[in-house]
Amino acid sequence: MADINSFVNEIMDALHEYSDEVEEGLEEAQEKAAKDGAKILKATSPKGKTGKYGKGWKATRRGKGWVIHNATRYQLSHLLEKGHAKRGGGRVPGRVHIAPVEDQVIKQFEQDVERVIRG
Repeated sequence: MADINSFVNEIMDALHEYSDEVEEGLEEAQEKAAKDGAKILKATSPKGKTGKYGKGWKATRRGKGWVIHNATRYQLSHLLEKGHAKRGGGRVPGRVHIAPVEDQVIKQFEQDVERVIRG
């Protein structure tokens, strides 16, 4: 009976160690994905007159997750991505620049998660 208990304890210790490693790896993958996404958006965003919009992308930790947002000109993100109505009539077409980065970051995050889980 003592052998079974020690065997069970060893299995439990190994599972706890594995889950700790996976949790740590997932946190690192989240941070890496968010920071990479912000870096790409800084490089590929429309520059405009002052360049503040492109420089404003940040990766911020919120709770247990990470968020990529534009800290300086956040009001423009949706307008530039989707387009908007002009003051005197007509529309300004959207300049899609966030969606491709989102797809790229998601793909990279999935690969990192797979790598972490496999060990």
